[in-house]
Amino acid sequence: MKRIRLPLVHPLAEMFFAAIQSVTTSMSDSTKGRYRTTAEYFLRYLAEHHPDVRALDQLRRDPHVLGWLAWLASQHPPLVKSTRSLHVISLRRLMEELAWLHERPALVRLFHPDDVPQPAARLPRPLTPEQDRLIQQQLLRRNDLTSNALLLIRYTGIRIGECVDLSFDCLRLLAPGQWALHVPLGKLNTERVVPIDDSVCQLVHRLRFFRFLSTVPTDGLLLARRRNRSALLRELRTALTQVRTALGITRPLVPHMFRHYAASRTMPRGSKRIGPRPSEYRGCLCGQSFNMRHSPEARDQSCLRKASNSSSG
Repeated sequence: MKRIRLPLVHPLAEMFFAAIQSVTTSMSDSTKGRYRTTAEYFLRYLAEHHPDVRALDQLRRDPHVLGWLAWLASQHPPLVKSTRSLHVISLRRLMEELAWLHERPALVRLFHPDDVPQPAARLPRPLTPEQDRLIQQQLLRRNDLTSNALLLIRYTGIRIGECVDLSFDCLRLLAPGQWALHVPLGKLNTERVVPIDDSVCQLVHRLRFFRFLSTVPTDGLLLARRRNRSALLRELRTALTQVRTALGITRPLVPHMFRHYAASRTMPRGSKRIGPRPSEYRGCLCGQSFNMRHSPEARDQSCLRKASNSSSG
């Protein structure tokens, strides 16, 4: 059923609708409708709360624009941030057009960049346990460079950017039978060691084997870069997309989803956990975070002390 628009009677309506016509000439009907809705919201607000405003020269940031922004945020049911952002951006664009058409440069300064609501931070939804299991099986079946790198991300919880920056000698022996992965400077500008088990050590050794087979000159990195870092990142994401297609998974997959599951992976065969509990980790979902401003010897001794305290507790 088509929505019925109530007639809008306001002295500024004709000028606003002319600006809409100028702005949306080459836009879709839905975009034109959004601009019209935004203009109606603003003009109806002015008619109800500031009926004395009858000319463009009377518009002020305070109280007219700020009041309208508060009015948008107080709607019931509430408007989501993305919808409010579209209305603010649309009205700001109309003000720019009105300033040009009617030679009113002050209209451009009615809005500030901070007026647009910031979108809520969104993380990719985690995989279902069944999807996670199938993806791991498919990666193990492929057993190539990209699949082993993706498995390393899955089992350690490191970021994809940190994975491509791993050094060839990224393994650290903390104690007999206790290994850790040295993660270089990454998103949080800190280095850390991530306790790992034997299966992850085997992944690293397989990646070293692929590095030996590569024709790319040695550069000290675990993963060979045939062109550049960005190309390697695209290659890993493409490989994950190919796995998704092979398994018939319709939802988009990104490597960051593996970080949701890394913290839930426990050491197999009764291995003792090294370092703090997963809820105490900082900077990595599954690995112990340790600031690398200390010397390697101090870092290893700290890890051993934490492992000793964990086992005695």
